[in-house]
Amino acid sequence: MTTDRAVRIMAGSFILISLALGVPESPLFVSKYFLWFTAFVGANLLQSGFTCFCPAESVMVKLGMKRGDEASCGR
Repeated sequence: MTTDRAVRIMAGSFILISLALGVPESPLFVSKYFLWFTAFVGANLLQSGFTCFCPAESVMVKLGMKRGDEASCGR
């Protein structure tokens, strides 16, 4: 598995979990403040698309995971 795929899986999971915990109509509802985490993950994905910097990817590379599509960011 490459970092590109792992970041997508992690971000998607975080968004779905935080929505389940933050939307009052959800049976798993805990607090509406979990929606701030959803916004944070979305903002991080947006800035990563423009800057090609993702903190999660940096950690994954340091842990030994193979980088993904390097041509898209000019690495």
